[in-house]
Amino acid sequence: MILIAAVTLWSAAAFLVARFAMDVNGRLPLPTDRFLASGTGRVLDMGAGTGRSTFMVLEARPQTTVVALDLFTQSYEKHFGPGKSGQERLLSNLKAAGLENRAVIQAGDMCKLPFEAAAFDGVVSTYAIDHLRRDEIPVALSEASRVLEPGGEFLMMVITKDVWLKFTFGPLLLHSGTRSAAQWTTLLQNAGFQVVEQGTRPGTLYFLARKP
Repeated sequence: MILIAAVTLWSAAAFLVARFAMDVNGRLPLPTDRFLASGTGRVLDMGAGTGRSTFMVLEARPQTTVVALDLFTQSYEKHFGPGKSGQERLLSNLKAAGLENRAVIQAGDMCKLPFEAAAFDGVVSTYAIDHLRRDEIPVALSEASRVLEPGGEFLMMVITKDVWLKFTFGPLLLHSGTRSAAQWTTLLQNAGFQVVEQGTRPGTLYFLARKP
């Protein structure tokens, strides 16, 4: 009974942390105002998922357009559940937010982006690149650099095992892509980026990088 009560209390507290401290179901705010400070540009969302990061850019930068890219395969259903196709679900979310006219949905691989070089002013990736295999991460970062024009900005948000995440998920949390800030910085620099800002949010480590 004591064990059951302890697990129940921990589960309830973890829910409150995830819902209100980490706000996993809420709108995703830009972690830094320095990303595309001009307010305009064409942006690629690598690993768009159900659209949270696409909404983040479109709402914070109302003069931008976004290409929302994801594989939309079995891995998509594994993360977001069965039902409508990935494209249908993302389009439905965009329409509900009134943002469908400023976004294009495209299927594609982060490690082999279907775009010409220097095609975008900005690239974002939220909780996507750190889901890749260890050998795929440098490739995806190099691809992000390739499709950015010189002076373009890359905003990357990844999961970090801070106190909130450790408390919420405890020893059950396994995330192979979790790395230290120094390791991510090295990976970004090896891909040709200059890191201009880094910081944290609950459960999140973010980097703003620029292509020289």
